[in-house]
Amino acid sequence: MTGTDVNTSLGESASRGAAVTVLGQVIRIVVQLGGIMILARLLTPTDYGLLAMVTAIIGVGELIRDFGLSSAAIQARTLSRGQKNNLFWINASMGATLMLLTISASWLIAAFYGDDRLQPIAAALSVTFLLNGLSTQFRADMSRNLRFGRLVVVETSAQALGLAVGLAMAFAGTGYWALVGQQIGQTVAALGFLIALARWFPGGISRGEPMRGLLGYGVNMFGTQLLTYTSRNVDSIVIGARFGAADLGLYNRAFQLMMLPLLQLNAPSTRVALPVLSRLQDDKARYAAFITFGQTALLSVIGAVLALLGAQAESVIRIMLGPQWLEAVPVFRILLVAGFFQAAGYASYWVFLSKGLMRQNLYYSLVTRPLMIVAILVGSIWGMYGVAIAYSASIAIMWPLSLLWVRRSSDAPVGAMFFNGARAIIVFGLGCVVSGFSTIWIDPELPFIRVIVGGLVLLAWLGLVALVWPRFRRDMVELASARRFFKRRRKAAGTAAVVTEPELAEALEDPALSEGEERLERPHDLIPGDEPPAEWNDDEGKRRS
Repeated sequence: MTGTDVNTSLGESASRGAAVTVLGQVIRIVVQLGGIMILARLLTPTDYGLLAMVTAIIGVGELIRDFGLSSAAIQARTLSRGQKNNLFWINASMGATLMLLTISASWLIAAFYGDDRLQPIAAALSVTFLLNGLSTQFRADMSRNLRFGRLVVVETSAQALGLAVGLAMAFAGTGYWALVGQQIGQTVAALGFLIALARWFPGGISRGEPMRGLLGYGVNMFGTQLLTYTSRNVDSIVIGARFGAADLGLYNRAFQLMMLPLLQLNAPSTRVALPVLSRLQDDKARYAAFITFGQTALLSVIGAVLALLGAQAESVIRIMLGPQWLEAVPVFRILLVAGFFQAAGYASYWVFLSKGLMRQNLYYSLVTRPLMIVAILVGSIWGMYGVAIAYSASIAIMWPLSLLWVRRSSDAPVGAMFFNGARAIIVFGLGCVVSGFSTIWIDPELPFIRVIVGGLVLLAWLGLVALVWPRFRRDMVELASARRFFKRRRKAAGTAAVVTEPELAEALEDPALSEGEERLERPHDLIPGDEPPAEWNDDEGKRRS
């Protein structure tokens, strides 16, 4: 058998990974939507607010626990078994230490908010630090070796089991403890599945292994994530401290509904895109073709979903949470703006990671994140809605700033990335307005009818735009033939590769990628974790759910 037969094409691996990941995300969305709909009818805004108060503070411990080492393991050109063992024990030790520190600080958290109920919640959730510390390198190993199918099994199964625990406790009348049980149950299940499906198990500490490069990468990643985390959670801390658990519960549910489509697409799309981009970073043409295609695909899906959610916000809240949550509708609409611009910025993040520009990413965060924190603190003068407006405006401003930063730091196709985002803003923004006006004559008590009609009108709008706007039509054609983008094509000998924009041409030849290979030769970086850190750029969802 020749090397070509043995080795899997990078394009084919990406295609299979994308297909498996999408299937897994569909299952996860169904499970998560079901859980949201049922739990919201069994629990109160105060229940959600109490959990959000705790997770907004202790969530920073997840960043310390990961310390960027999951990304460091994934992006390394080579990674020996000894290095993996050392990374495992570093993450596990950090997790155990943070668990003990959180238990010790649980009384301070309760005193900060002035609510004694928060102390046992924080103490109970502290165990997730240890469990996630043990899980980190198992998950990183699967990501590094592109075992997307196994990751899908882990994530969907753990989510379903965690939800089952939460629902059982909610039906038993345990209130906010159902949410605590859901998070702990999911973390326990994930660790169990990771160990069962891993092809690697850690050994003892290996002295003499070169760790400086991995730890250096992790430090820069950690600094960036810490700034991002603080800026994205100061809103919850401010609302909880100033306005109480009930207002934070409303804000939290609105935020989670906004983040739901982003969470289901961000982490998996990044998991598939970045191994490919890391290999292509020295091939400017193919790198540009892949990243613009990925951005267009992501914005097209997320744009359509967010446009429909914005147009039919009241009906979505009625369906997902129930009429008792209608106070969350205005803040939900405001946060959807942030959701779209956040999705537009994912491509910039891909560039920072795949090009190994972690120091530049840190500098960018040092400039933009403090400004965001100040804006949210000022916005809080006008209450919960002021916080939401400040948050959304900050995210919108940061998108073009991230592109300018990428332009200064790399040769990425910034112009194409900007116009992709601008085109999506125009098309889906107007589509949101059209869909919203199309259902104003339908009784609000018929939310399913309004969502269906609004969705059909939005699809009709997108079809009309595709007919009259050639560039948008080309985007849709490319997405419809996405598999061709990943398909390996053999070049004629001596012929240079040519990337044409309509076809997003060119094969993604894999240098050496076999399923059982211990080391992957890869130029640079990858995702900050499962949903980052692989467990928490789901980040937003797990902290706020």
